[in-house]
Parts: sequence; structure tokens; C-alpha cells
Amino acid sequence: MDQSSIKKRVVGVDVSLDATSYAIVDVRGNIMARDSFPTEDYPEIGAFVAALSEGIVKLIEANGGNETIRSVGISAPSANYRSGSIVNAANMPWKGIVPLSALLRDRLGLAVAVANNSHVVALGEHAFGCAHGMRNFLVITIGSGLGSCIFTDGSVRLGSEGYAGEIGHTCVCHDGRLCGCGNKGCLEAYTATKGIIRTAREVMAEQGGSTKMRRLEKLTPKAIAKLCDEGDEMAIEVFRRTGEMLGLGLANYASVVDPEAIIFTGGISKAGKWLLEPAQKSFEEHVFHNIQGKVKFLLSDLEESERNILGASVLAWEVKEYSLFIE
Repeated sequence: MDQSSIKKRVVGVDVSLDATSYAIVDVRGNIMARDSFPTEDYPEIGAFVAALSEGIVKLIEANGGNETIRSVGISAPSANYRSGSIVNAANMPWKGIVPLSALLRDRLGLAVAVANNSHVVALGEHAFGCAHGMRNFLVITIGSGLGSCIFTDGSVRLGSEGYAGEIGHTCVCHDGRLCGCGNKGCLEAYTATKGIIRTAREVMAEQGGSTKMRRLEKLTPKAIAKLCDEGDEMAIEVFRRTGEMLGLGLANYASVVDPEAIIFTGGISKAGKWLLEPAQKSFEEHVFHNIQGKVKFLLSDLEESERNILGASVLAWEVKEYSLFIE
């Protein structure tokens, strides 16, 4: 075999509400070059795809050319690996079904794989992070939404339609809060950004005492977590309630799939002990008794700015190779 013909780099892309980042990554997970642009600058999908493909092409041309790149992997909210599409993304500007894989493949002339961010994080954690060596674990991503991925028997489980792992849209409270998906009582409605803010307002309405939350210019989970560090009792109560609900939902999840560990990522996971200690307490109270005390709660130790790009690079290696540039 001609070793010089083996392509040893891929492109990893992370699409989020704030920014779209893309990088060239080698077989060892080293990021060779990267760039980004604000996602919100492109509310129309055609313009977004044009900007992303142009950026990727420029990055490839400046770093070895197309002959060095095998494929492209993309992490995106509400993406479906089986269809290669973003499907009804509640928190992104593009609505309906967006066939992102096909659109980029046509422009780049390279194989493109697309998956949701939790799927991609699981691949990255298994290859480079704290799940290295594990065969059974869950990834929980908490931010503007709550996503998850089931990694079992050494691979990601997608389900028949590619939607397995939607723990955020399982019911934890009958006739509870209205969720962005249209159902009531979803776990996401209590544990993602909007849910935490709603809990904070409820706590302040119920309790007449003093709290710095009342003086915040903007009420956010990050700001509330900072007040927890300062000893604000109402802020601590907000995350206690959030963690209690999260632990309940995860106990149901773990009782079904029996994981070694649950790995937490996303901005809200940075609340650390204020969220995870009540979550673990609630988890142990509700999980199937045969696995009590056996499921580890872990915070991802991968660099946040690199986590999804690295996971997307793993995804890129898994897609069947295709290129218009093969001689």
C-alpha cells in the first residue's frame, strides 16, 4: 500500500448558537489550524452553508490542500446522524429540516457526517477524555437545552430513527411546565437555562428574604452559580431544586441502561457542586437499588473550546470516504 496516499487529517466543525468553529485535526487529535465566525450572522441557511464551506476551503488550502483531508465531521444541535440533517432545532435560526451533510458535501467535494452535539461529545470523551477505556456511559449536555447520548457496548446507540437519548424530553412532572417541544413536564423545562431562570423567579416569589439575585441586571444560570459561591442561600436553593429534578430524571435513565458513569458537559455543568451534589443525592434515592453507589458522576475534563471539534473529528473518521479530489 502506498502510505503517501493515506489521508491523515480531517475537518471537525462545531455549530452552536453563538459561534461556528472549524479545525483541521490529525489522527492523534492534534488541532493543526482553526477558525470561526458568529453563527447569528447567517440567519438564512444558504448563506450559512456558503460561509462555512468557504471558510473550510480557505483553511484547507492554507494547510496542505485537499489531498491531505479525508472527510468532515460536524456537531450541531438537533442533528440526526442517520439523515445527516438538523431537524426542527428549537434554539437555532433555521427551522424545519436542514440537510446539512448533503449541502456541504456538494460544495466541498468531501464526505460529510453530521450528528447532534451529545453524540459528538460521547465520541470525543471516549477517544480523548474521561470515558477513555469505558464501554458503557452516558453523556449529558446541559445548556440552552438538555441533550444526551447513550454509549453502550463500545458504540453510540442511535435507535431506529436516530433519536435515542432524548432524556431532556422525558416527563418528570405530570402536567408540569410547558417545554419548548410542546409537551409538559419535560426534564429540560426544569434543568436547562430557561428552566433554571424560572425556578429562580419562583424561589424569589415564594421567599421574602434578601438575595442578590433580585439585584442582578440579567438573571442567568452563570450569575446564579456565582452567587452560590458567595453563599447566597436563595441561589443555592435554585440549584438544589434543579439538581433534585436532574437526579430524578437521570435515575430513571440509568435504571434502564446501567452505565458505568454519567459525564456532564455544557455551560450549566460549570455550576459544579451546587448542581451535581443535589443531583447525585436525588439520583441515589431514586435509582434501581442494584446499581446504587455504582454509577460515577464525572465532569468532562476536555477543554471546552476543543471538545466538540475533537468529537466531530472522530465522527469524520467514521464516515465512508468520498472525494472529488482522488486522482
